[in-house]
This record gives sequence, structure tokens and C-alpha cells, in this order.
Amino acid sequence: DGAFLIPPHYYALGVSMERFCMPTDVLGLCVGKSTYARCGVLIPMTPLEPGWRGHLTIEISNSNPLPVKVYAGEGIAQVLFFRGERPMAAYNGKYQDQQELVKPAEV
Repeated sequence: DGAFLIPPHYYALGVSMERFCMPTDVLGLCVGKSTYARCGVLIPMTPLEPGWRGHLTIEISNSNPLPVKVYAGEGIAQVLFFRGERPMAAYNGKYQDQQELVKPAEV
């Protein structure tokens, strides 16, 4: 049915359906939508740095003492775009051209 269950006090990693190609003078901030936040499902703010390209990995945290069902393809977050001056150097880190496959980061 395109849904998955996040256990209490756990998180899941999702990936955006959209592929982003950030201009070098634009910064994006991915923030969670209030409908889910009111249910205890939190999306930590994630930057889309100038010059970054790829599918955005989204952390979906369940802060509830009960499991939460999240539906694939449903709008859980939104991106705010801010235009500014071009930085001295654009993003060229390890997440450049990130694919749709999501892997947890190694610490």
C-alpha cells in the first residue's frame, strides 16, 4: 500500500522523488511539514548547498511512544530556497550526485 511503519523513538531514511541541481547562488533548506510535526514525526532541517546535485536523503524521526505510519509519495517535507551571493567555492563533497539509493552514514 506504499506505507511503512516507523517504530517508537526510531528514525527512517527516505529519499526525495525529485533530483535537485542547486545553482551556485542558491541555498535550499529542507524542513518538515506541520501536519506530520503535529503527529510527532520530525524532519531535521537539512541544507541543500549551492552547487549540490542529487536526490535528497531525508531523516524521518518518530518522537512518539507509538509506531507511526508514513506513506510513500506523500509530501512530508518542503524545500525553501534562498538566493544570495555566489560563494567562493561551490559544494563538491561526498554527497555530490547522490543517487536514489539511501545508505545510513558511517560514524
